[in-house]
Amino acid sequence: MQEELQPLVEHLIELRTRLVRAAGLLVVVFLILFHWSGDLYHLLALPMLKAMKAGSQMIATDVTATFFVPLKVTAMVAFLITLPHSMYQAWAFVAPGLYQHEKKLVLPLLVSSVFLFAIGMAFAYFFVFPVVFGFMTAATPEGVAMMTDIDKYLSFVLGMFLSFGATFETPVVVIVLVRMGIVSIAKLREARPYVIVGAFVVAAVVTPPDVMSQVMLAVPLWLLFELGLILSAWLIPVPKAEESS
Repeated sequence: MQEELQPLVEHLIELRTRLVRAAGLLVVVFLILFHWSGDLYHLLALPMLKAMKAGSQMIATDVTATFFVPLKVTAMVAFLITLPHSMYQAWAFVAPGLYQHEKKLVLPLLVSSVFLFAIGMAFAYFFVFPVVFGFMTAATPEGVAMMTDIDKYLSFVLGMFLSFGATFETPVVVIVLVRMGIVSIAKLREARPYVIVGAFVVAAVVTPPDVMSQVMLAVPLWLLFELGLILSAWLIPVPKAEESS
């Protein structure tokens, strides 16, 4: 019995070591960035500040918001900076239990997932936010002062980051579905019209009510789906019966 438990204990010890390393680096980076927490929030709020009318400003309705909101932003930045290291620790833990062909597939998917999520966040920050906030500012009625609460702004931005980051994971999702045999490339191609409609439905749900921001989410979602099909056909051999269809 003791011999059976020994491998499990060793795995748990290694898992604890990996988690401590990942958390330790996260704390160190967070402490380093803490001094610039205000600057980091200002950088995050810059798209909104640029869209607001002259003389307008953001507000804090909670007494502790001026301290905790920049703190949350700093923690988010520290998490993103240390994410590659955390992913490496996760990879180092699971890699010994994978077959060689699984390693060849899983590692590129992990790296591409992090990269695509970061690209999705950058796309939202540099392209979508100016459009969305510009629309909101233009839609503000005359005589109404637009003063956004910093905590609600952070919640909105994080939601948009998650939406666009997840959207840019579409090629990885398509490749995994095809690789696991859950669905074939031919079936996905047949479902293209439904995917396009679904992309616009998702965009209408997760983005503000202006048409431009919805299009800026739906179109990349569709194009990334097409990219996933191309990569799946390139990485995974397709039976001749499917190619002819």
